[in-house]
Amino acid sequence: MNSAFRTPNSALIKVLLVDDSTIALTILGRILSNAPDIQVVGTAKNGKEGLELVEELNPDVLCVDLHMPVMDGYEFTKEVMRRFPKPILVVSVSVQEGSANIFKLLQAGAVDVFAKPRSGIESEYDKKGLELISKVRMVAGVVPIRRHKEVVGRESGVGSEGIPVPLLKTQYSQLNTVKVIAIGASTGGPQALQTILSQIPANFPMPIICVQHIGNEFANGFIEWLASLCRIKVKFAEAGESPESGTVYFPQPETHLKVDAEGRFFSTSEPLYDGHRPSITVTMRSIADYYKNEVMAILLTGMGRDGAEGMLSVSRAGGITIAQDENSSIVFGMPKAAIEIGAAKYVLSPEDIARILNEIIKSLEGGSHG
Repeated sequence: MNSAFRTPNSALIKVLLVDDSTIALTILGRILSNAPDIQVVGTAKNGKEGLELVEELNPDVLCVDLHMPVMDGYEFTKEVMRRFPKPILVVSVSVQEGSANIFKLLQAGAVDVFAKPRSGIESEYDKKGLELISKVRMVAGVVPIRRHKEVVGRESGVGSEGIPVPLLKTQYSQLNTVKVIAIGASTGGPQALQTILSQIPANFPMPIICVQHIGNEFANGFIEWLASLCRIKVKFAEAGESPESGTVYFPQPETHLKVDAEGRFFSTSEPLYDGHRPSITVTMRSIADYYKNEVMAILLTGMGRDGAEGMLSVSRAGGITIAQDENSSIVFGMPKAAIEIGAAKYVLSPEDIARILNEIIKSLEGGSHG
């Protein structure tokens, strides 16, 4: 399973650090030494050295920088995924904020991103240290094997063309009523969102409102990267603007995104919900309150349960709800939580979700399905 995690009695998590900065190697090593279940088994100054150590040490997690001499993090990640798919990659970066290049490593197979501590302030250092330890533990349980299904199993309810049969046969008319798409994602979300949104045409007939858990350091770069891969417009939601067709909206960093009684966006700094701000559940509930049964809610890969209750609100309002399937999820936590509480009516891969969104266009154009 992609999301099989270690039991408390499992062996130490072996970590290899790959970074051309001696200072960074020292700081990261010191942070990870505070975790009794994590052991740094080696360090490398570039990707070429790193590849040799991956083969020799067989680590569980690789912490790799982007910019390095000889072989950079992107080439290293591609080679690791080609030759040694077992080790998990977490990206430990030292580039300027807003760099879209970070997300190329996720495209190549890395699992998640982490921003190195920048300040010498002890409280900030401690906070970043706990975050790094948490991320290493999380990615240690992920199996980074990309499964490309040539034939989709019947148990997933998918027809010969990959379109979910129940959605077309019993709910196809409901596609005509959808006015907005709400999508939530966390770990593995950038890759899943890329798969879905890159298949959407520029003239998509409704707005798409997304919440992706991502560090503030990477928010701008994430938007830039995703926009570069999509025909549809991708941007941060601005307070006071109304959602428009053909646009994908994301919350401003560190804020919850909602729509008001007139359907316009507004941001709030209310407390974290399910450990997050922005929270998927907060946004989905707000969208369900305004759009009622005219919502399609999609919950993608991620740790925890944010979005499950929000999707349940959409389901209770009569909207269409879809969770990502386990086989394609880097971490099945959030979709699983939604399925367990009965919030998800359909369970699909990102590829099938993209097909469904394109079916909406056909249904609105009077396509002959159903």
